Amino acid sequence: MDFLIPAAMAQDAASTQQGNPLITVLMFAGLFLFMWLFIIRPQRKRQKEHTQLVSNLQKGDEVVTSSGMLGRIDKVDDDYIVLEVAEDMRLKFQKVAVHAVLPKGTIKKI
Repeated sequence: MDFLIPAAMAQDAASTQQGNPLITVLMFAGLFLFMWLFIIRPQRKRQKEHTQLVSNLQKGDEVVTSSGMLGRIDKVDDDYIVLEVAEDMRLKFQKVAVHAVLPKGTIKKI
């Protein structure tokens, strides 16, 4: 590989370049600010909204789970809900599996 860049020239160029440490710190701060604004903050906001949604679940709410199952809440426990997905068919799901609460009457329209 010495035929592309002579070793002496490569070592000389690397030793004479000294960057400003302030620029490096500013680049890391900018990267952290970018990550905070576009990744961390929106994720925390979605997490808070989902936690509030799950804590406000009540019997009779029509919900859709993250797997796409539609149903009406028949029973609410601490960590689980029982969904009535058809007549006399009830399934137990974790509360965190609820994706959204639907407006009343949505299941009858479908």
